[in-house]
Amino acid sequence: MKVLKFGGTSVGSVESIRGVAAIIMDKKAAGEEIAVVNSAMGGITNMLIDAAERACESDATYKEVFAEIEQKHIDTVKVLIDIEAQSNIIAQIKLLLNELEDILYGVSLIKELSPRTQDLILSFGERLGSLLISSFLNQCGVQSEALDARNLILTDKTFGGAKVDFEETNYNIAQHFKKCEALQVITGFIGATDRGATTTLGRGGSDYTAAIFAAALNAESVEIWTDVDGVMTSDPRVVSEAFSLPSLSYEEAMEISHFGAKVIYPPTIQPVYSKNIPIFIKNTFNPEFPGTKISQGTNGKNYPIKGISTIKDVSLLNLQGSGMIGVSGVSSRLFSALARYSVNVILITQASSEHSICFAIDPKDRPAAEQAIEEEFHTEILSRKIDPVTVEENLSVMAIIGENMRHTPGISGKLFSSLGKNGINVAAIAQGASELNVSAVIPKRDLHKALNSVHESFFLSNHKTINLFVVGTGLIGGTLLEQIQRQAATLLEKQHLRLKVVGIARSSKMLFDDNGIDLSDWKNTLDATGEATDLDLFVEKMKTLNLSNSIFVDNTSSAEVIKHYYSILDASVSITTPNKLASSGPYVYYEQLQKTAFRHGIKYLFETNVGAGLPVLTTLNDLRDSGDEIISIEGVLSGTLSFIFNTYDGSVPFSQVVKDAKAKGFTEPDPRDDLNGMDVARKILILSREAGHVMEIGDVDIVPLLPEQCLNAPSVDAFFTELEKFDKDIETQRQEAEADGKVLRIIASLEDGKAKLSLQAVGPENPFYGLSGSDNMISFRTNRYDERPLVIKGPGAGAEVTAAGVFAEIISISNFLA
Repeated sequence: MKVLKFGGTSVGSVESIRGVAAIIMDKKAAGEEIAVVNSAMGGITNMLIDAAERACESDATYKEVFAEIEQKHIDTVKVLIDIEAQSNIIAQIKLLLNELEDILYGVSLIKELSPRTQDLILSFGERLGSLLISSFLNQCGVQSEALDARNLILTDKTFGGAKVDFEETNYNIAQHFKKCEALQVITGFIGATDRGATTTLGRGGSDYTAAIFAAALNAESVEIWTDVDGVMTSDPRVVSEAFSLPSLSYEEAMEISHFGAKVIYPPTIQPVYSKNIPIFIKNTFNPEFPGTKISQGTNGKNYPIKGISTIKDVSLLNLQGSGMIGVSGVSSRLFSALARYSVNVILITQASSEHSICFAIDPKDRPAAEQAIEEEFHTEILSRKIDPVTVEENLSVMAIIGENMRHTPGISGKLFSSLGKNGINVAAIAQGASELNVSAVIPKRDLHKALNSVHESFFLSNHKTINLFVVGTGLIGGTLLEQIQRQAATLLEKQHLRLKVVGIARSSKMLFDDNGIDLSDWKNTLDATGEATDLDLFVEKMKTLNLSNSIFVDNTSSAEVIKHYYSILDASVSITTPNKLASSGPYVYYEQLQKTAFRHGIKYLFETNVGAGLPVLTTLNDLRDSGDEIISIEGVLSGTLSFIFNTYDGSVPFSQVVKDAKAKGFTEPDPRDDLNGMDVARKILILSREAGHVMEIGDVDIVPLLPEQCLNAPSVDAFFTELEKFDKDIETQRQEAEADGKVLRIIASLEDGKAKLSLQAVGPENPFYGLSGSDNMISFRTNRYDERPLVIKGPGAGAEVTAAGVFAEIISISNFLA
């Protein structure tokens, strides 16, 4: 004998009922002996509750809800049942509905809805469903009959969650099945008292009914047919990569179901557990899928945990005080008081100092819990031996579950590392000695992020997903997106790293897609579906999504974007950027960003601020971290200025060299932004700060390259007119340098805590002499590299190398994140 239970979604429509019948007929054709337990049609139970509550309030609209219930069942009969048999079935349905209508009318008259009456009203969903299914099965050639479980399941009078008298119930079931020949289609969820009052079996009652019948009949198995492929590793609505587990132990299933997994409920397991009757969780809409087997044996598939479950809404209460230390009986008094007020405790943790006891409850129980504690500890609170109870709201419980945890070291460490690296604060922790469950109380707003990050850590450790929010799609940003697209397959294959661009913003439009934006056509998608850019809204949306392993990528030079850096880091989102304004702005802001990133355990990286794709800051920090002391730094830090002075040989005027550089895109649209030295000044300032000096931009001594009339010209054209007047002066400097065997270079330096940049003539002995093209070069003189400085040389400008530098920092942050 197998007992098959079909849930509400499995019998929610004509097509799904046909699917259920096909499953039953396949079982019968295979010679299997079965019994069927049904739930109400999908949505009917909620409609019955709604109608009852409206009737209680004397709201005449309960009749409209009743009419919907009636219409849904009649319409189902008219489509499902052959026309010649419809009148008989509709007559039986009408009898039940007339009874229901009378009860609802009575509720509307007395304006009272007792638990007993509500149980009776709710029973109609299963009774109507049983009649429909058995009628259709008979039409399909399967001899069957509807069985009202109230005739067999005996319960107490706890309406809404009745307790079963198993001795009488088991006897009744055994006797009934000895004499019945037709397939039994049993109403789930309901039972009756010894006086015939209808009761319900509580949450998941239809599953429970199936287990009750299976245990009484010593069945081979119980099959719970639902709308998912078994018990999932996590909630698939939240964790898109959740997958079904092939097997669970009874203990694991009970833990997972306690923490909110809707496919199985704790009472279901109890009747079959002692008889070792396995439970199979199957998908009505994918019947070939093997689903999940729940039994004594379990197949861990090498996963250290089996699932991640949640209780989405809890309140955390804390009782503490010096009067609790070493005093016996405090815990007993606390939980006895809570029990008197029927407050269910979800989670408990106590400090080893005995100074405090912390416990989680359903928020609706908070007033009763506070009253119970105040009454029980009134004297101690008055005498200040115990503090008034404190409450934290808007919390959730997340639990990792699995028998393999007891055999695997470091599980808790992995859990809390994953949470910590994503900026998720843990308010309380509980772990049993059996090591079957580790529970953490976390902010409700972080639940989505927590589930995804922890699921990835434990189940998808062979690859990692990084969520990118990219602002700026100009030369650098656009090149970066192209590089990510080109490299995506290689990163996934070789480094098991998936980069998912979730948000893109440019000056005019912005776009979000939780599942990742298709980078092969991002421009057209942004133009077609993007909304008007609002930087405040972009950042707020990123925070609201609250995705695990998030990185904000700023490819702009905007002063507006950097204003958001602090709040982004404070939301535990890492940042990488070639934008120099934040790290060269006021020192207090630079320091605040560094400290915020450190406090949240994330990264704020800006390698490309100084040398584009060159590892300048990385090298500097490695030197300092390894104990070396920086004596001085010198560098040609501008690819633009490097190109200009490497090209300028006197064959054409200096002004023409600058014009040519602008035409080739080497300079800013206004070349003065390069030639005024401010860009280089920001770079040497950043190097100075990273070397440990507290400096502001005004502390950098800039020896002007150009006269004021050039820098203050009213337009770019006017600038070039003035620059032509400077050609003779700069040519004189070049010739004097050439006469000495030297060349001109714009060099920035840091020495003795002073930063400076100027145009200098350098000879062949100087490392900057041999520079060509747009190369940058940085020279570090340290205690270890004193006689021969450490030199870094390479391209210092260009979208390709700068984007590559940002890309490298994304990879670096990815390796750091959980």
